[in-house]
Amino acid sequence: MRHGKKFNHLSRQKGHRTAMLANMACSLIEHKRINTTVAKAKALKQFVEPLITKSKEDTTHNRRIVFAYLKSKYAVTDLFRDVAAKVGDRPGGYTRIIKVGNRLGDNADMAMIELVDFNELYNGGKKEEKKAKSRRGGKGKGGATTAPAAPKAEAPKAEAPEAKIEEAPAAEAQVEETTPVVETPAVEEPSAEAPEAPAAEDTEEKAE
Repeated sequence: MRHGKKFNHLSRQKGHRTAMLANMACSLIEHKRINTTVAKAKALKQFVEPLITKSKEDTTHNRRIVFAYLKSKYAVTDLFRDVAAKVGDRPGGYTRIIKVGNRLGDNADMAMIELVDFNELYNGGKKEEKKAKSRRGGKGKGGATTAPAAPKAEAPKAEAPEAKIEEAPAAEAQVEETTPVVETPAVEEPSAEAPEAPAAEDTEEKAE
């Protein structure tokens, strides 16, 4: 009896088991979904998801680590180029296991394992909900964006009085320029005093 069995050996030696999981992981990355038994699907889920997490940061070191597990440069290229672009915003749970019934030959439990972000038909209606849930922290950002909008609307209002203030002195300058034109009749007053001088002389001549 094998007590404390926490790791499924899948009835294979270590070398055979590692090669099988690597081969299945390459097929999953290439085709985005594969059919296998439930036990192998669960083992593959534990094997491939850490590699997908590594692919989020495209560095030479991470590529070498992933290549050490997959043993396929084509799978590594697809993983870092196509898969990483799709799962960049997902914090985990990159794969989904769906049971599809029993196999006819030996009645084994069969399942389909697939990459969650590549199934648009099955997950099409849930993508928007997940985006809304992932933006819970972003609601504060949305409020921050609306808050500055109010000051922007107030800024033009503050500038409008300044324009009026600038126009007011211009109007006063025009009034000042027109007032000297009105003072021109005052220059004609000495001409009115000129006739008064002969009037004084006439009085003197009359007095003589």
